[in-house]
Amino acid sequence: MIAELVTMMPLLAFALDLTDPQKQALVFVVLGAVIYALVYLRSSPDLVLLGGLTILLVAGVVKPHEALAGFGNEGLITVAVLFVVAEGLRQTGGITVIGQKLLGQPSSVRAAQLRIMLPTALMSAFMNNTPVVAMALPLIGDWARRVRMSVTHLLLPLSYAAILGGLCTLVGTSTTLVVNGLLLDEPGADKLGMFDIAQVGLPVMIVGLIYLIVTTIWLLPERKPAFTQQEDPREYTVEMIVEPGSPLAGRTIEEAGLRHLPGMYLMEIDRDGHVLAAVASSERLQGNDRLIFVGVVESVVDLQKIPGLKPATDQSFKLKGPRSERCLMEAVVSNSCPFIRTTIRDARFRSRYNAAVIAVARNGQRVRKKIGDIELLAGDTLLLEAHPSFLETQRNNRDFFLVSRVEDSNPPRHERAWPARLILIGMVAMVTTNLLSMLEAGMLAAGLMIVTRCVSGAEARRAVDWSVLLTIAAGLGIGAAMKQSGAAELVANGFTGLAGNNRYAVLAIVYAMTMIFTNLITAKAAAVLFFPIAMAAADKLGCSVMPFAIVVMIAAAASFATPIGYQTNLMVYGPGGYRFSDYLRIGGPLSLIAGVITVVLTPLIWPF
Repeated sequence: MIAELVTMMPLLAFALDLTDPQKQALVFVVLGAVIYALVYLRSSPDLVLLGGLTILLVAGVVKPHEALAGFGNEGLITVAVLFVVAEGLRQTGGITVIGQKLLGQPSSVRAAQLRIMLPTALMSAFMNNTPVVAMALPLIGDWARRVRMSVTHLLLPLSYAAILGGLCTLVGTSTTLVVNGLLLDEPGADKLGMFDIAQVGLPVMIVGLIYLIVTTIWLLPERKPAFTQQEDPREYTVEMIVEPGSPLAGRTIEEAGLRHLPGMYLMEIDRDGHVLAAVASSERLQGNDRLIFVGVVESVVDLQKIPGLKPATDQSFKLKGPRSERCLMEAVVSNSCPFIRTTIRDARFRSRYNAAVIAVARNGQRVRKKIGDIELLAGDTLLLEAHPSFLETQRNNRDFFLVSRVEDSNPPRHERAWPARLILIGMVAMVTTNLLSMLEAGMLAAGLMIVTRCVSGAEARRAVDWSVLLTIAAGLGIGAAMKQSGAAELVANGFTGLAGNNRYAVLAIVYAMTMIFTNLITAKAAAVLFFPIAMAAADKLGCSVMPFAIVVMIAAAASFATPIGYQTNLMVYGPGGYRFSDYLRIGGPLSLIAGVITVVLTPLIWPF
């Protein structure tokens, strides 16, 4: 029904020359329809906001250059380039390796939460918190299985810690970047430095983390068991070599993180022809050790991401192109394959298919032979390392029953990890010292990520979440319509009238309304819709716009009470097995805590 309404309204308004009151009424109708669609229909925010903007544009409420100005907003472009910076860190394993070292072996659930939340909050302060959570999710899922803890008590604190950390700098969340971009266009507004917002955000973060550590165990029931057996029956035997001079050489099995791999175990070590069976945790690795692992395919992907390990099969190093451009594939041998009863070596598998066989599973069981000596049989599942084009070229080949790609199996560019980290550090340093603006530093960092091959051009393009950018731009356009039509001023007059022109009361109302709507219609939508209202309220009261801008910035970014308010909350919803009530139970009080601290501190730092 909403879809039909959105389609028909431009046709109805097209021929109308609307008066100012009619324009204001149309803005409120469109805004109500947008909020309804976002809250109750779970529609895509970018499409809903673009639909609303289209109605206002066609009706003449906002001019084309005003409606489209959001696409050139400095904050929006900054968000786009930071996606590329985050992808460079992900592709090189620059954050993942550090994360594994920080997690270690906790003694309790609270210790585990502390190990997760502190590094997450710190990282989220210096890079967008969405990719931080995206990189941490698989890492924490695997780690939880190793230490036999339920992810229920870990993933929601992960999301909240990322949001809290993002409140401490301008680059922490896309929401703060967007509001800062709007603030730059406001007359009389101060330019915010990299850490200015930390004067409010840091106290909110500290108190919020303490609240989570103290209350989560009691308030959050366990939704997922601490450990579940792997459902995938296919077991592979995989041989990996310890590269001489790598970080693994000289470490014990325990220190290298190879003892508690989920769904996989280290069966033996082949050292110069001497086999070490039943390997002890205290055994120290040496360069050129051949490690024989047994486990499921998801754990083979984990092995690929450990710096210092490489496949033992020589065939993978004879493939065309660098390893970082390859991924893992699974292919089931058909009964019409010409190499049935032929060894992989004699079949010259690599030369024929441009793919290296990493491991073989037969009837769900591992095959105890060296890869080259295994005779292929119909029904064998081959784990291959190949270029992604293998899927397209071989999926209809009669030699295989089925070909599928293993998700997220590209080997990280570990050799580029330090360049990626240095680029991130340099970006933060330049913004902190005011050598460059956030946009300039972000664009330079993104360009360096591509130039130094931390991320390819194609990966950089894929990394940009265009739906997020469209949501921001369309929301900015609707915000412009509210301002131009006078609708924002009407709402602001209502706020000030309700509060009796008391500045603190109006500030509290602006925070409360932004906080409520950020949990209902997403953070960026709430930010761009309530910013013009906040500016109108400041103008009505005849005071500085800064406290109102900061309040909108914090309230819109601090989305804790629902899973739909912010993307990190939604990202952990399924993996953690959460219910809607879990967010309200934990995040409701956290939202109130953040609100009280913000409303009290902001006027002290940025006076009215």
